[in-house]
Order: sequence, then structure tokens, then C-alpha cells
Amino acid sequence: MSIIVNVDVMMAKRKMSSQELAEKIGITQANLSILKTGKAKAIRFSTLEMICKALECQPGDILEYKDDGIEPEE
Repeated sequence: MSIIVNVDVMMAKRKMSSQELAEKIGITQANLSILKTGKAKAIRFSTLEMICKALECQPGDILEYKDDGIEPEE
């Protein structure tokens, strides 16, 4: 996958547990885990906004693009 999710990095920097973040943003720990492991296919802007607010960061601190060299299917 070309989009890397760094939520766990920001959580570590802020010394916040998965349970605490999930409670602050109103999602389940299971859904947060899916996001953290990069298995999520999408994220709502409202969820991204709540994560940024809770972790006091910018979207670019959480999401990163890496070119994996795979051409998109047509």
C-alpha cells in the first residue's frame, strides 16, 4: 500500500494508549487497530480531524505517501 498510517507513532509521541485515543475520538479499539495497521480502505475527514485534535498534530503527521512502484489498474 502506498499510504502509510503513522497513528501509532503520534500516539507514542503523545504517550497516549489506543484505548484513550479511541475513547476521545469515539471509535472502537478494533476500528482504531484497523487504521493503525494500514488495513483501512478509507478514513472520514471527520475522523481524521478528531484524531488530529486529540493528538495535537496535522494530517501529514499521521498520513504518509510512499511510491511502491505499482501501476494502478485501468
